[in-house]
This record gives sequence, C-alpha cells and structure tokens, in this order.
Amino acid sequence: MTTDNEERPCDVATSNGGDEPFLGYVLDEQVGFLLRKAYQRHMTIFARSMIGGLTPTQFSTLFRLFAEPGPISQNALGRLVAMDAATTKGVISRLEKQGLITTERDTEDKRRYVLQSTAKGQQLIREAIPVVKGITEATLDPLTKSEREMFLKLLAKLC
Repeated sequence: MTTDNEERPCDVATSNGGDEPFLGYVLDEQVGFLLRKAYQRHMTIFARSMIGGLTPTQFSTLFRLFAEPGPISQNALGRLVAMDAATTKGVISRLEKQGLITTERDTEDKRRYVLQSTAKGQQLIREAIPVVKGITEATLDPLTKSEREMFLKLLAKLC
C-alpha cells in the first residue's frame, strides 16, 4: 500500500474539482506547491532508505564536516549547509550525542566552537554516501537523464 507522497510523480489536479481554474488560480501549477510535493516525495524516500537514523540536515552537516579538512567553526558550518544558527546548534547537539562529531572551544576565540567528525561519524558517512546516491536516483527516477540535468541546473539557479 502506498501513501499519497510515496515514490510517484506529482499528480496535477484542478483546484475546484472541475476543468476550470478557481478565480484564475490553479494551485497545482504553483511553484511552491509543486516544490513542497516533490520535497515530500523525496523525504519519504529518504526516511525509508537512510541508514544510521540520519535526517537530511544531519547528513548534510556530517558530510560537510567529513569533506572539510580540519575543524570548522559552528558558524561556518551553518553557512555551508544553509541552516540558521538555532537549527545548526540543534543538529550539532544531536550528532554529538550520537558520538558522530566533537565540539570544542576555539583556542584562539573562546566565543567560537570548532567541530569535526569522529571516526564513527566518518565511517557512517562512507557507508551513507552510496545510500544517498540511491535516494537521489529514486527521487529523480521519473525524469530522463537530460531532464535530470536540466532540473538540477534550474534548481541551483533558483538557489
């Protein structure tokens, strides 16, 4: 049994049950609505597939720490993963409790914290990378290769 958001392209329906748009507006043709539906579909695939109980923001954070040479400040990390300070702090706290990252006061600036992944976090990222590649493939499955390339280019342009 599938849910409304599970692994299927975004269905388009008329907004008032008929063939005519309601007051000249068709919800199913609006960018925000379609992006939200696509995101929900992706999140369903991600939640079902991801290992280690990682959320997308936790994966992004852990990946950036893995990919960056040496420790990185909490502030810089937040910018690298496009999260505000409060969200970054919560994600870091959860990853630290799982033993995936360490946080220490910066030796030069005691107001800052520097972060880095632990051996356990690095191993989880190594194992998770093939999984997230599969998640991306499953998310983009309804698109042809050229549509995928164009879609990703257009999304990047919006960002």
